[in-house]
Amino acid sequence: MKYDVVVIGAGASGLMCAATAGYRGRSVLVIEHTKKIGRKILMSGGGRCNFTNIHNDASNFISENAHFCRSALSRYRVQDFIDLVERHGVEYHEKTLGQLFCNESSKEILQVLMTEAEWAGVEIQTELTVNYVKKAENGYLLKTSRGDIVAGSLVIATGGLSIPNGGATPFAYEVARQFGMEVLPTRAALVPLTLQPDLLVPLKPLSGVSHPVEVSCGGTSFKESMLFTHRGLSGPAILQISSYWEPGQAISINLFPEEDLLGWLKVQRQERPKADVATIMSQKMSKRMAQILCELFSFSGNMADLSNQTLEQITTAFTKWLIKPSGTEGYRTAEVTLGGISTKEVSQKTMEANKAAGLYFIGECLDVTGHLGGHNFQWAWASGFVAGQAV
Repeated sequence: MKYDVVVIGAGASGLMCAATAGYRGRSVLVIEHTKKIGRKILMSGGGRCNFTNIHNDASNFISENAHFCRSALSRYRVQDFIDLVERHGVEYHEKTLGQLFCNESSKEILQVLMTEAEWAGVEIQTELTVNYVKKAENGYLLKTSRGDIVAGSLVIATGGLSIPNGGATPFAYEVARQFGMEVLPTRAALVPLTLQPDLLVPLKPLSGVSHPVEVSCGGTSFKESMLFTHRGLSGPAILQISSYWEPGQAISINLFPEEDLLGWLKVQRQERPKADVATIMSQKMSKRMAQILCELFSFSGNMADLSNQTLEQITTAFTKWLIKPSGTEGYRTAEVTLGGISTKEVSQKTMEANKAAGLYFIGECLDVTGHLGGHNFQWAWASGFVAGQAV
């Protein structure tokens, strides 16, 4: 079997690349080793797919080369994907911070991509395993579970290591190393953080409780909600900071990012001198949360009995709460993989490998990791599009 283009991986970037190449008149085959196409698309956004973000730009990405993603993002913009979605009649809405979600189901985004691939004449084969790839005279030879396939251009779009039960494998990294490319260390990102038992036990009654916070680590901060879990901490703010957190580091949590807590406490001391600290704090959070945190921070007594110094200590405890996570929940629940194939090895204009003509890498397998909120999908669309224009 011979094709102008073979794309390995039927996810967001792979399907975008395939349709783009197909519309250029290329014969295209997409190979997927699992039974289900676009599993991460279907899972995303709680089943409604946060398919892009109207505020997307290069500052929303982590990479060894902060400028690498600029070219692709400028050539396939957020509005380009919005136009595609609207052409297919998909209704959507904006949530906080510019996030765009389907009104109905993430299945609609997958259907857009499948329809585009069909219109572009793309062939898709599922449950097909690629055992080996090697350079051939006129492209690449793929040894597969259904025989040999020859590709004029080969695109690797198999993603990273996140969500292994969704079909994630290290295939892209293995192929990159095979052709002498540098692969940077990888780790789980956009992932919940776990806590040591000495902190987890007193906080366990708060499992399921959400609270707006500003969380900081390594000079980076995010203001969003935090969720207490039975393993530790999650929610948008925690997922965001997990991409910047290193093992052994502490994170700083401000439970009142928009308020002058010290000034408010002094007013409360005047107005409600007989109320205890937990009762006062329960005006700003749930009663259970106020009680548990006051116990954890060892604050008690009536407001009238608290000195300015004690009020300052309370303020520090609630606005500069230092926690040293024990780790993360790992790739099992991570939304993306940090690190991957070095951007030094790939053309930022075409995604073609510098050391292997006709070999392309797109999407999550590259060392380009977006913030939470649709940015990783926009990278998938953009990197897939520019590769599809080049193959």
